[in-house]
Amino acid sequence: MANGNLPSIPSPDDGLSRYLSEIRKYPMLEPQEEFMLAKAYHEHDDRQAVQKMVTSHLRLVAKVAMGYRGYGLPVNEVISEGNVGLMQAVKKFDPDKGFRLATYALWWIKASIQEYILRSWSLVKIGTTASQKRLFFNLRKVKGQIQAVEDGDLLPDQVTKIATKLGVSESDVVSMNQRMSGDKSLNAPIRSEEGAGEFQDWLVDNNDTPDEIYEQQEELDHRRHLLKEAMKVLDEREVRIFQARRMEEPVKTLEQLSEEFNVSRERVRQIEVRAFEKIQKAVRRLSREEMQERQQLLGRSS
Repeated sequence: MANGNLPSIPSPDDGLSRYLSEIRKYPMLEPQEEFMLAKAYHEHDDRQAVQKMVTSHLRLVAKVAMGYRGYGLPVNEVISEGNVGLMQAVKKFDPDKGFRLATYALWWIKASIQEYILRSWSLVKIGTTASQKRLFFNLRKVKGQIQAVEDGDLLPDQVTKIATKLGVSESDVVSMNQRMSGDKSLNAPIRSEEGAGEFQDWLVDNNDTPDEIYEQQEELDHRRHLLKEAMKVLDEREVRIFQARRMEEPVKTLEQLSEEFNVSRERVRQIEVRAFEKIQKAVRRLSREEMQERQQLLGRSS
């Protein structure tokens, strides 16, 4: 990694079932073996040592990534982002600190995945209104209660039932269901020497536990806090337009805002785009700062 190149590893883009089966073949490392591999990399730039450290922790990344499957993003992309974080962790891991690579890498994996989530506009919007939040966290549960098919479009009467139960519009239900269809492959069959099943069974329990619900709420609160902090980079007009176009219900039209600010609709659109880009940049900066603080705390605790 001294030259900036990343080791070659299996890609989840080649098929999640195949990927999950493939990464199970890599052996877990014993503490002493892990220590020696890390030393070999730092002292001799041993590329094979890096390869072994990365591949032995791919299962950890996949398991962490499954915890973010409810955010409506393609699972393979979330895993890929987590793998990037793992590689960064391996590069910076110091075995003399006394803790295991998995403990150290967990911060990097989560930070990389969370930054990817925060870059997705749809998820920022999901976390900004009470009705969207309620729909986001309860859609799968209600679909199960009314025996709706997990994957695919909802029937009109099912849309009506869900909208009524959660107090949201039918169009929101349809839109959210489409957003959250990115993880259809959770039910993909997977076969290995240990038997057959679905890869969601191999990684995590599909039912939300109280701890998972609490973690989801904490993650949502964290994203909303980051968004609030990031918006401080905007001026008063940018804040007003950004909120009116991206955060309020119902959304203000370009025509309405052009009349409010006495500018053209195209000018309103330009301000909206510029404000969003500034917020994205600010969120990435804040995420990096948080990750650095965590790493410093982890270093001091060792």
